[in-house]
Amino acid sequence: MSHKRALLIAAHGSRRQQSNDEIKRLAAKVEQQVAAAFDWVEHAFLELAEPSIETGIERCVALGAAEVVVLPYFLSAGRHVAEDIPAIISSKQRQHREIEIRLTNYLGAAQIMPTLIMDLAQAECCACGRRVADCAYPVCAAA
Repeated sequence: MSHKRALLIAAHGSRRQQSNDEIKRLAAKVEQQVAAAFDWVEHAFLELAEPSIETGIERCVALGAAEVVVLPYFLSAGRHVAEDIPAIISSKQRQHREIEIRLTNYLGAAQIMPTLIMDLAQAECCACGRRVADCAYPVCAAA
């Protein structure tokens, strides 16, 4: 049996379904790029949306993961990143001692973040292909 690895993108969650759907689409896009590193990519939410992080981990376990890597899709190390998510991971690790559940650093800590911010600030075109000034800012309907 091979060592199966799952990546779980853990976002906050929103009452706005379109925001939650963005995370689902992001996870699908990431999955297309990580075939060598992970067997699959899931998404989950801390609150306000489903699946919960606990449910996301359980899904990974049910699918046969020997390792679950949880990436907090948060920009800063607030209470959720510093306390809530680590507590969930710790609880699930105690429940599933036979697998490794590992927490990565949060998204905002990525070294590429300053470059990404500058790229976005200087972009002339939106993801939909229109000029930024002509797009339906602040939320592009095509994204």
